[in-house]
Amino acid sequence: MGSRGHYRYHWQSHNVKISGVDDMVLLTKINEDAIVDNLKKRYMDDYIFTYIGPVLISINPFKQMPYFGDKEIEMYQGAAQYENPPHIYALADNMYRNMMIDRENQCVIISGESGAGKTVAAKYIMGYISRVSGGGPRVQHVKDIILQSNPLLEAFGNAKTVRNNNSSRFGKYFEIQFSSGGEPDGGKISNFLLEKSRVVMRNPGERSFHIFYQLIEGASVEQKNSLGITSLDYYTYLNQSGSYKVDDINDKSDFQETMHAMEVIGISAVDRSMVLQIVAGVLHLGNITFRESGNYAAVESEE
Repeated sequence: MGSRGHYRYHWQSHNVKISGVDDMVLLTKINEDAIVDNLKKRYMDDYIFTYIGPVLISINPFKQMPYFGDKEIEMYQGAAQYENPPHIYALADNMYRNMMIDRENQCVIISGESGAGKTVAAKYIMGYISRVSGGGPRVQHVKDIILQSNPLLEAFGNAKTVRNNNSSRFGKYFEIQFSSGGEPDGGKISNFLLEKSRVVMRNPGERSFHIFYQLIEGASVEQKNSLGITSLDYYTYLNQSGSYKVDDINDKSDFQETMHAMEVIGISAVDRSMVLQIVAGVLHLGNITFRESGNYAAVESEE
């Protein structure tokens, strides 16, 4: 039993021969084959996290995993890194405690190829910090803004690719500012390298940014009439790749989540309406065609 009265796993409690080692510095041979074999063993037994010293390797399981709940948050909070199995919560807790003890800025670099799970990893880190950092109503408001930035950024910056249904098509640097007591009191997001070309073209089987599909699927009848929007296949910017629906994405409910995120962050109703007008305007612009008219170009009329 741990100090807070709950069960703690023993370090390396599983069968090493079957499931591999938790920290690959313990491998008897350090080479590519040994590393890949160890990661494969762990992945096959649903151990998606593995250490290499202070570095955490995460393999995307492409399914919901059961160990990201309240039980795990309590288990990793305040625990030594090797007291429990490798987990992103252990990394987040270690970073948070180092910040509080050493009074120094901490940074987590999340890297990997498309579909590796970087976006989800960042969300789990922010969710963990939000849960363990305490605070009153004002602090909770700051936490809500920080957490709600995720669905908003994903709506406008993520898209379905061949390899990933929720691929971030931009890079971001997320900074959370803390008070001396360890409570979040602000944040800053820097975005860069947005794949703007995805608005007008993409590969077969891929989609444009989520927000376009969310708007068409989730807007009310009144909003659709006001914005003059219709079905997905009507728009040139959306019908090129032949991909409209994604199995594990509900564009209708995600639209409501995006609008809620805007409200929580502090975007007024007037500004939210203007944002939707701009999104709809982009779709309409994509349907404009031109024809030659003497020495000039004229807009082709649908009529």
